[in-house]
Amino acid sequence: MNINQVADDYAVSGQICEADLVTIKQRGFTTVICNRPDQEIEAALHAAFIEAEAKRLGLAFHYNPVSNQGMTMENVTAQAAVLAAASGPVFAYCRSGMRSAVCWSFANAGRLPVDDIVAATAAAGYNLENMRPQFQALAAQSQP
Repeated sequence: MNINQVADDYAVSGQICEADLVTIKQRGFTTVICNRPDQEIEAALHAAFIEAEAKRLGLAFHYNPVSNQGMTMENVTAQAAVLAAASGPVFAYCRSGMRSAVCWSFANAGRLPVDDIVAATAAAGYNLENMRPQFQALAAQSQP
C-alpha cells in the first residue's frame, strides 16, 4: 500500500485490504473512505469487510463509490461532508487513488484556490491539470 499525502489531513491510495488498516490507524488516520465500487473487485475486498475491520480498530468508515463512468455531485457532496465531519486525518482509497484525489479536489473547489488544489494533487502523484477548468467552474458556482 502506497499512501499518497494530498493535504495535511487527507491521503489516498489504491485498493487496500483489511490488514492495511492497522498501518492506516498507526499513521494517525481517524476516518477511511472507500471510493471504489464493490462491482470492480473480488468479494473479499468489498467495502463491508473493510468497514468491519476499520470499525473494530476504532476508525470511522464511509462508502462513497465513484464509478469509472464518472463522478457525480452526490459523490462530491458526500466526500465533502465526511471531510467536514472527520475528527482527524482522512484516508481514502479506490483502484489507484486517482478517484479519491479527484473527489477531494472537487470537494475543495471554492474553498481552496484552484492552483493549490492542482499543486497538492500533483505533489501526491496525480496530475489533474486537465481538470483545472472544471475545478474553476465549480469554484465559481460556490461564490456568493
